[in-house]
Amino acid sequence: MTSKERMMCALHGEKPDRLPVTVHQWQGYHLEKYLSGATPLEAFQQCGMDAAVQYFEDMGQFWLVGADFAKFSTPEWRDEVTVVSAEPENRINHHTIHTPEGTLTYKTAGDRKTTWITEYLLKRDEDVELIRKFMPVPTLDLKPLERAYDEVGDRGIVRGFVWGDQAGCWQHAACLMDITELIYKAMDSPEWVHHLLQILLEKKLRFVEGMKGARFDVVETGGGASSSTVISPAVHEEFCLPYDRQLHDALHALGFIVSYHTCGGTRGIEELIIRNGTDATETLAPRSIGGNQEPWEVKEKMGNRVALIGGMDQHSVLTEGSIAEITAQVERLFRKVGYEGGYVLSCADHFFETPVEHLKAFAKAARSCEY
Repeated sequence: MTSKERMMCALHGEKPDRLPVTVHQWQGYHLEKYLSGATPLEAFQQCGMDAAVQYFEDMGQFWLVGADFAKFSTPEWRDEVTVVSAEPENRINHHTIHTPEGTLTYKTAGDRKTTWITEYLLKRDEDVELIRKFMPVPTLDLKPLERAYDEVGDRGIVRGFVWGDQAGCWQHAACLMDITELIYKAMDSPEWVHHLLQILLEKKLRFVEGMKGARFDVVETGGGASSSTVISPAVHEEFCLPYDRQLHDALHALGFIVSYHTCGGTRGIEELIIRNGTDATETLAPRSIGGNQEPWEVKEKMGNRVALIGGMDQHSVLTEGSIAEITAQVERLFRKVGYEGGYVLSCADHFFETPVEHLKAFAKAARSCEY
């Protein structure tokens, strides 16, 4: 099988020739420091993995290092950025968004690895109306995507995303206001939170309409803020499930395979994830990396109803463990999670200081796991 055939077979819940092995997004920091500036596709090849290339153009994530938000400005939503510090290890940007009916502000900071929010956009209840009226939804340009898809070819798959700071509505909202405040709002003013989520859903559905014909092998939705290490199953059921389901139905209507992302806990929300209609769930974060159950516990509860992606602790095992420990964990995941097929072995999240020889050992161990 080619890498593409192998991964698509697993995503359809079937048994490929061997265990597919990949990582959840290469980070530019790691590529520069450890792989001489290789592209993600080149990195997969150098490490002997099945490629899963994430396509981010036109998606609008603030947390990408070097993200250019000016490209999403319109006459009614003008994002003015003041660069307070351009030092690579201390990037500080202050944003003022001008609309016909008022201004919004937010601030970010960052280093070579990532970006984070230091001041959130939503500060008053009425600010949500400026988002509703004026926040633009970009149009996906299919031509560069087609070139990227052709470049990957049979060497793997191309992963898409849904526009927004995060793909899911609740998760996107958690980038517009502090997650603790959002949870309090969900308890005290649920109607307001649903209004915000509906606004974000309508914008995301508009973006999805423009994805018709896009050459994505799988589209990622969700995000870590829906994890049961962040919110309760009851909050997930009320504020995530209805919006996730509508988003997934729209993506399925265009023929896309969907993977629902919860980089954190899944304990207690397994059936809710099944109910949202996803085709796969990721990233199966084990307890050692901050999850609240082991990947094989997820497998026991979900069975083969959805494909599974992830499971490898990218910090204490893949980065800090020995080659023998990495190999043993790969074999354990194959035996306890991947035994029925429908499983793509991957890291549970991003890594930054992982030795290349560890990544190669990770891939080598997976390639020996044959069905």
